Amino acid sequence: MQNASIILSKYNNTPVVCGFINNKMEFLSFVRESALGKIYIGKVDHIVGNLDAAFVKIGKDEIGYLSLKNVVKSCITRKNSGNDAVLKAGDEVLVQIESEAIKTKKCKLTTGISLSGKYIVITLGRNGVGASVKLNDAIRKELLDGTKDKLQSLSLSYKDRLYGEDIGFIIRTNAADLLSDNNSDYVEDIINDASSVLEKMSDLLQAARTRTIYSCLYSPLSNENSEDDIQNITIRKALSFLKVRGYDDPQIIEDSGIHGIPSKIEELRSNKIWLKSGAFLIIEQLESFNAIDVNSGKAIKSKKDISYQVNLEASEEIMRQIRLRNLTGMILIDFINMKEASKYDELSEHVKELCRMDPIHTTFVDITGLGIMELTRNKNDKSLKELLLEIAGS
Repeated sequence: MQNASIILSKYNNTPVVCGFINNKMEFLSFVRESALGKIYIGKVDHIVGNLDAAFVKIGKDEIGYLSLKNVVKSCITRKNSGNDAVLKAGDEVLVQIESEAIKTKKCKLTTGISLSGKYIVITLGRNGVGASVKLNDAIRKELLDGTKDKLQSLSLSYKDRLYGEDIGFIIRTNAADLLSDNNSDYVEDIINDASSVLEKMSDLLQAARTRTIYSCLYSPLSNENSEDDIQNITIRKALSFLKVRGYDDPQIIEDSGIHGIPSKIEELRSNKIWLKSGAFLIIEQLESFNAIDVNSGKAIKSKKDISYQVNLEASEEIMRQIRLRNLTGMILIDFINMKEASKYDELSEHVKELCRMDPIHTTFVDITGLGIMELTRNKNDKSLKELLLEIAGS
């Protein structure tokens, strides 16, 4: 196996794409059609005042949860009564699936519709121009300095077609390729991409006013809905993951069984993970948060600065486990106690850098008075635990 490779395999007859760096699995994604990002014309079924939420039907037998905070007015396509922006039962509203239904929980919906281009993501109801946190500071500054004014001007030119709504822009990591290729027209390429996505958003809002309820107006997969097409999309995600880590041309391998992918996935079911130092992690995936405990185990306690060294090693493996298991929401990490306060600062900076490398937006919050590190990670899909249960039951 090369320093970096992508292996196409199966787990319980379900296709899976794995990314390896130095013979270690760092990326894992099951090939499956997800409801995430799909956009529907829904109908408000009922309002729950004490939750400040609406339950919106997006199909005859499918209903989702929509927070009533910051509802985008232009997404209310038909009012049952009145002209105000407050949703009522019977109203029709354009919504996007933000997280899939899990067990007894309904899918989570939003009116902050987001669409992606090659270099730009635009979001309805926001404003301003930002750039991916995965870009280094110098590249982020160059991209923002070159495009910010033009993107804001472009947003204003679409204001009427967006029914008076604001638009927020995020420059994607792919835009860094334009600079690395010494492309003098990189600003034009980004603006053209943004214009194309704004056209889609404008057409979407217009179509929402004429189409019938429960219509799916948009899917991130577009017409790519065969298993092969979904696999190709998943492979592109793996390629992007490896590229951010400096591997531009990994080999793509059809698994013959020698890589032991199913057994490696099974290992991710265990809540105990041994580290090379002899220390180990305990991972507990709970309903409201995820708890990770670092234990010194068999690590040589007489070795100088052992706590800090084990914590550094643990932080790398923790972020790998979070990524492969797709742990989201609140993540609490109990590292081994260290005597020097400066070591906590160094560890925090290292974890912040690891968070920036995660494909899913992950935020370092703080270290509590009890020495517990708190992270939050955006919900993007079902956790590995939930997917494996789903696969086993299918």
